This record gives sequence, C-alpha cells and structure tokens, in this order.
Amino acid sequence: MSALKIRTEVWDIAAADRERMRAAEQASPAVQATIISAFEARVATQLARRHAVACASATGGLQHVFEVYGLGPGDEVVVSAYSWHGIARAVWRVGATPVFADIDYWSGTLNPEKAAAKIGPATRAILVGNTNGHPADWTAFEELRLRHDLILIEDSTEAIGSTYEGRPVGCFGDVSLFDFQARGPVAGGAGALVLTDDVRLAQALGEHMTAGRKADVMSASTAALLDAQWGRLEDTLAARASVAALYGRHIRSFEGIKDPYTGPRVSAHHAFTFLVHLGARFSRQARDAIVDDLCEGGIEARAYAIPLYRDEECRRRRLSGAGCGLTDKIADRGIVLPFYAGLAEEEIARIVESLKDASINVGAGSAIYL
Repeated sequence: MSALKIRTEVWDIAAADRERMRAAEQASPAVQATIISAFEARVATQLARRHAVACASATGGLQHVFEVYGLGPGDEVVVSAYSWHGIARAVWRVGATPVFADIDYWSGTLNPEKAAAKIGPATRAILVGNTNGHPADWTAFEELRLRHDLILIEDSTEAIGSTYEGRPVGCFGDVSLFDFQARGPVAGGAGALVLTDDVRLAQALGEHMTAGRKADVMSASTAALLDAQWGRLEDTLAARASVAALYGRHIRSFEGIKDPYTGPRVSAHHAFTFLVHLGARFSRQARDAIVDDLCEGGIEARAYAIPLYRDEECRRRRLSGAGCGLTDKIADRGIVLPFYAGLAEEEIARIVESLKDASINVGAGSAIYL
C-alpha cells in the first residue's frame, strides 16, 4: 500500500498554540483552573448557554450526565442508530439500555417520528445528534420531550457553527455535548464540553467529575488549545466552506450528482466531513473496495459510520437494529473524503478523479450522490 499523502483530517494546531499548551502545562494549579474556566465561559457565552463544564472525554462526560440524572438499570435511552459508538458505551456503563431509532433519509439526523415510536414506559431520555453538520429537527424534539417528560440531550460534536432557525447548535435540550477528540474545526485529540442552563445540574456535574477519577477532568493544555481554536472559529469555518465549494465544483463531473441537502429550518450548515453517498447499485462491499482503491493511491478515505447495532459489543448484548432500514442504506454507501481548511484545489481535483476511477474499477459506473 502506498504511504498516505492526503489525510482525511489535519488538526488546526499552530506553533503559537503549542506554545500556549506548553505554558499551560507548566502553570500553577490556580492558573490552570483559570485557563479551563476561560474556555468554558467563551463557549457558553457564544452559544447562549448559562453553564459549561469541561471534561477529558465525551464518553466520560456523557456518563457523568447520566449518573447525575440518576439513570441506571431498567432505564432506556433512545438514540440514533447512525451515530458515534461512544454513545452506546456511555449508556450501558450506567446500566441503562440504548434503544436505536432510524434516521431521516436526507439529513441523516434522528427521525422524530421514528424516535417517538421507540419511546416506552422505561424511556428516560432521548439523545439527538446534529449529523455531519446538519441540525436535527429541534422543534419536533422539544415537543417530544415535553409530551413524554423526557431528558433531552443534544450531541453537537459534528455541527460546530451550524444554526437552526438562527440559534446555534449546542443550545438545545436540557444538556448539550461537544467532543473535541478528532476532526472538525475545533479538535486536538482530547477534551469535551457539557453545556446546560440548569445551575444545579452544572454544579452537580462539576462536583461529580472532580470527585471521580482525575482522568475525567480536562487538562489545562487541552483547554488552552481548544480556546485558541474557538477564538478563530469564524475564519476556520469560512476556509472549510471554501474547500466544500471546491469539492462541489469538481465532483459535478459525476453523472447524476445532487447538491448537499440543507433542511428549510437550517439557517447555517457547516459540514463535519465531506461525505459522498454512492448510488443504489453499489453494495457495502463495493464501497469498501473503492475506499481501498483510494488508500492504495495515497488518499485516505473511510466509511462515515457503522450502525451502532453492528458494533461487536452491541451484538453481544443483543441490542436490536429493527426498523433501521434507512440507517443501513445510508451507512453502507457513505464515503468520507479528506476535508479540512487548507486543502488545495489540485488535491481536491486529484481526490475526485481518483474517486471516479475507483467507482469504475468496481464495475458500477459513476452513480455517486452527495
């Protein structure tokens, strides 16, 4: 296999950021606490949330949220089948059970009607993600929360900068969550943020986290990096939007291309990855062969997400994916291409041409749909 020359993602870490991280590592505990608090305050203010609590990882942060709310054995949490594997792990770490619901075909976000059909007597919470930058139908989910008296949790990791009816992602539900581990405009390999308007919940989360393992708390060096990245977020999002526009221009050489979907209530849509969906004639095996072809040619590519019910641990626990046909359909044909600020047009042209060649190589022509 060729050494990869174009990565799927490149973290936005400048020399000045590394210096800030080193200074934070060497600072006194009091200064380190101030650095973390400054990052929490920046994001909370920008997203019109009253409180933010920094943590070391999203899985750990979500587990603390569940524990503070008292979720445990016998409780169920409705989640999208087409989402991050750490969600299911956080649910069963507290002894609760994730219940998988299907997605909307166009946006890829959890479908409110299909989520409602999964609500039962044991349902305590519903966790909704803004998939690949597209906000979920928050009007419908807020109504669902009130109708069934549920805890509503928003996973905003993949949609930093996106807005729904003029409101930024991260401000919906009882609690919202950002994971900064990988990809995206604000990322550095570690760290997460939990936001809420409930002062008692925020205090309980902070106390719960500091009373637990030291590894659950975000480091000052991570906070310093993420704060710097958030401070230049507007410029980063503009640069990523330019890359997406270049992709759109080049990829229209494919037959039957459709424009990326943006729902009518979405006022800003910032993609997390550049994701293409193969046409119906492609199988999962054909998709995997295309990914292999691209990697052989020095272009890193991968499937977007594996349905949660296909996860080995979920299968062992016999968690069902019944009724999630659209999740299967979308997941089996999605390919993530390199996407980050600074990706050059000549690189994009090479990626698109290689994708076209690979699709022909597997014998299915060029029926690729965004």
